Amino acid sequence: MKDFITAAVFNYPHEITILKHLLKEEEIQHYFENETIADLMPMYSYANGGIKLKVHPNDLDTVKEIISKLDTGTNLKIV
Repeated sequence: MKDFITAAVFNYPHEITILKHLLKEEEIQHYFENETIADLMPMYSYANGGIKLKVHPNDLDTVKEIISKLDTGTNLKIV
């Protein structure tokens, strides 16, 4: 996981709930940096630079496509 890069940054835990499911469904290895602290103290998310979605560089294009579809192709939008 040391080679993972930031694919997207979110401010609140509720923004990543559906995205987590979609990434697991596509079997893309990922993790959300700062997710736990944002759950415990939501306003600290800004101080820590947000909740960062980390993925392997080989999966970056697929992840960006998933985020794009989620943001434009459905009624479920990333806030």
